[in-house]
Amino acid sequence: MELAQRPQSEMSLQQQGKTLLIVDDEPIIRDLCARALKGFEILQANDGQEAADLLKQQDVDVILTDVMMPRLNGLDLLRQIKEATPDQVVILMTGYTEKEVILQALKAGADDFISKPLNLLQLRTTVDKVLEKRTLQQQLSNLQRADKLKSDFLGLISHKLKTPATAISLFIQNIAEGIMDPDDPGFREMLGMVQAETLHMEHLIQDLLYFSQIILDDKPTQLQPVELGKIIRQLCAAMQPLASAKKQQFDIKVSVPFPPDPLDLDRERIAFALRALLDNAIKFTPESGSIQFEATLTEQQVKLIVRDTGPGIPSAEMKKVFSKFYQIDPANSGQVRGFGLGLYYAREFVRSMGGELSLESSQSLGTVATIALPRN
Repeated sequence: MELAQRPQSEMSLQQQGKTLLIVDDEPIIRDLCARALKGFEILQANDGQEAADLLKQQDVDVILTDVMMPRLNGLDLLRQIKEATPDQVVILMTGYTEKEVILQALKAGADDFISKPLNLLQLRTTVDKVLEKRTLQQQLSNLQRADKLKSDFLGLISHKLKTPATAISLFIQNIAEGIMDPDDPGFREMLGMVQAETLHMEHLIQDLLYFSQIILDDKPTQLQPVELGKIIRQLCAAMQPLASAKKQQFDIKVSVPFPPDPLDLDRERIAFALRALLDNAIKFTPESGSIQFEATLTEQQVKLIVRDTGPGIPSAEMKKVFSKFYQIDPANSGQVRGFGLGLYYAREFVRSMGGELSLESSQSLGTVATIALPRN
């Protein structure tokens, strides 16, 4: 079989920067496919089991696999892959034209088929077509998720603002209709409650504006050298008045400079994550409680730790706290400030920078939130 070489400028845009795994027990077939698909970064496996082992260590964009192979055949490999990662693109190469093989592959989720002997033009076209289809599916899925997120967010806003708005409105109506007497002792009590609801609404609106920017901003993570210590000091200074208002002790244990060298981070996203952790600590720690911010260094990692003496998180709630719109309400008041988005986006942002966010908590013993980031 002869393969015509293509100039680099003719390589498909669908292939550029993507990784393709070729799985076949015949080296000549693997080589021909690799030469035909030069726009990809090519990986090769001799059989299904070797491919399965490789996929545990590395992500790929496309898998091109034969059906009949020793150890693990292509159909079984396909089933394993789709069970673990349903969105993985898998194309089967086979000399078989029996309906049974095709039906089994379709049932298992194969994205397309290529018949042997291979037509190299058809091979390139099929791979490009499958990738283009998957890109369109992902774009549609993203639009659907964004639409649902906005709908859920608007519904939550309506729910959150309804209670304080109703309380304030009724209070004003009663005054306007002369029902309430300013000299009545109950009037002062009611006025204090309305002031509290007004402050609650003000905080909700501030959170609404803040999270709206995050939800509507779909730009990718932008890593650049950042003086993390400076961000920490500015953020702690901004949060200090909130802790002081609740008479909380706020200790900051961060050396200067920290760390000695800048880190490659997204400035806005690391600031958001830290703010979310400090905001939760202040919000859930009772008056006269304590909050501690500590930063530590190892050879491999930077750790940012926020400890509080709040009520802690029940073990049954721990798995839910990173879910969108989920909020813990220790006092069962129904008036927890916020929208349940802070921890969700904090973890997403930290992960986008190669780090991890974890929580340790016991009921009545407070919570420890840790951000671990890789050093450059």
